Amino acid sequence: MSREILELRYYGDPVLRRRAEPVESVTPEILALVEDMFECMYRERGVGLAAPQVGVSLRVFVVDVEGDGGERTKLALINPVMRRKEGSVVAEEGCLSIPGIRADVKRHREVLFEGLGEDGKPMAVPGTGLLARALQHELDHLDGILFIDRLSAIRRKLLEAKLARTRFGEEDPSAAPAKASPSL
Repeated sequence: MSREILELRYYGDPVLRRRAEPVESVTPEILALVEDMFECMYRERGVGLAAPQVGVSLRVFVVDVEGDGGERTKLALINPVMRRKEGSVVAEEGCLSIPGIRADVKRHREVLFEGLGEDGKPMAVPGTGLLARALQHELDHLDGILFIDRLSAIRRKLLEAKLARTRFGEEDPSAAPAKASPSL
């Protein structure tokens, strides 16, 4: 069975600014979407991807991150909700839908997310470090929020020209610095 290859949507695409709709049930179509999202995320060398980033306005995201101790967390979360948040930390972020732009963003240091797993059963996901950042970044996508929305007005003003070139993916993704943190 051949499926369509998912393509990224870029800054300026209206789907990135819409609040995604809840998933009513975990169907074979949702499972296929999750599988295709992982494939797209790996192809684009990201560590997280939300359904709106591939043009699907549903509350689904995938992440695959390596923790500070080398442990790996790979998961799909359907209808995610952040139940707990503690502390704050500032770190650099990028986004697959806004290639070539990176900025320091303040996020919660520790989080607890709940939602449905791929098996349709409730799951809880505690996160710190890059996992916490990825979960929050992807949840923002489901609410129509981009990481640049979390920047100061001055920082955003400084990025306006670059953002204008990035609209709908016109910016060259290879322009991102080689040692930059992963894109979400």
